[in-house]
Amino acid sequence: MLGLIDTGIIITYLALMIAIGVYASRRQNSVEDYFVAGGRLGSFSIACLWLASWVGGAAVIGATTKAFEFGISGGWYTICLLIGCLLFGFFFAVRVKREGSKHNLLTYPEFIETRYDSRTRIVATITTIIAYIGYAAGQLAAAGAVLSTLLGWDYSSSLLLASAIIVVYTATGGFLAIAYTDWVQITLLLVGVVIVGIPISIANGGTVEAFATSLPAGHFNPIGWGLPTMLALGVSIPLAFFVAMDCYTRMFAAKDEAAAKRGTYLAAAMLVPLVIGSTWLGLTAAILYPGVESEGDILSRLIIDIFPVGLKGLLLVGLLAALMSTADICILTAAANGSRDIYQRYMNPDVEPKKLFRLSMALAAGVGVASALMAWQMQDIVGILLLAFTVNAAALFVPTIAMVSLENVNNGAAFWSISLALFTVVAWYGASVMKVAPVFQSDPLWPGLIVSIVVFSVISLTGQRHTL
Repeated sequence: MLGLIDTGIIITYLALMIAIGVYASRRQNSVEDYFVAGGRLGSFSIACLWLASWVGGAAVIGATTKAFEFGISGGWYTICLLIGCLLFGFFFAVRVKREGSKHNLLTYPEFIETRYDSRTRIVATITTIIAYIGYAAGQLAAAGAVLSTLLGWDYSSSLLLASAIIVVYTATGGFLAIAYTDWVQITLLLVGVVIVGIPISIANGGTVEAFATSLPAGHFNPIGWGLPTMLALGVSIPLAFFVAMDCYTRMFAAKDEAAAKRGTYLAAAMLVPLVIGSTWLGLTAAILYPGVESEGDILSRLIIDIFPVGLKGLLLVGLLAALMSTADICILTAAANGSRDIYQRYMNPDVEPKKLFRLSMALAAGVGVASALMAWQMQDIVGILLLAFTVNAAALFVPTIAMVSLENVNNGAAFWSISLALFTVVAWYGASVMKVAPVFQSDPLWPGLIVSIVVFSVISLTGQRHTL
């Protein structure tokens, strides 16, 4: 449990987030403001948005926990994020911003429809909504785990509190509120995990010498986490960058093409110290708590035990802030899919802006509730995130790469490859949960990706293609 000062810091921050959400809601004049901050953000803001949504507290907590359990291989999750960020910046950042400005785009499925047909946009929308409910659930699960450690409550009660705060903040504040807060949130995370976290860990026995003499040899195995899981992460996470709607939203929010590309590279550079810091903290926890079973959030326990008064509150606020910032962009993304890609596109094309704005806020609240239910059912943070990455990467990667790199594309190939890959991943995962057969215990990414590649290739080769 925390002392009065640290508890006060956390409560003050949570109240401030709600206040910022309300303030931001009063400064929004359009749906464009709500979803992409009016397309006027600079490089540093774009970098902070990358880190807040893709790294966030769940990645830091998850990476620290995996380093505690498996050693240095626990940093692989964050390294995969770094790789994905670099690849997206090199191949896609400028192209996406250019297309977004040309067609006034707000969502990834809109981008898809610039080359394919409306039915492909629909299945891309469904896939994105499913994935982003999963992404948000991972953040809510991590926030619930943190609050459970801090308050001494059970996981369900802590999850309920975290979800309520995040949903209220997101539904009211929109993308503008995210832009307002991400600078502070990422600064707190970097300072807490790296600049403060590593020295305090060293002072409490987390030295290189102690790692070498006190930890099991398996903690220095670069594939100690398990090769199948690491391969799945190494493929699904970088691929997911190319099909994750928030990546496109972030480029649409940049003020120009240069800001979009520079901001993406800056985010990759800022990931390096976070990889080192989260792994270091996890290895320190492995020394201090030998034989202890991880409960999903060893980091909060470590902070409470070894950080001084005041600093522990600030770092825990940084974690909660990052969790909130990641969750809100995920919730907002799925809400944009529902309002822009389904309601406005197919049900009410002439909807009044104010009505669409109110619908977006209501959908954000609904997505938040669905994500909280998923987090309550599945408490493994990295497991939830891996499932979400798998859904996105397996279904959407091949058609997305094709539309950007090929002059001629086939509508049917895109539609059926997305649809059948999505079905394959969901069915495979369901069969693994029900333990239908041993073969289904393998990661659903591989069958989903194979189906996508085969279906897209066969239909493209045999069907009629259209040119940009």
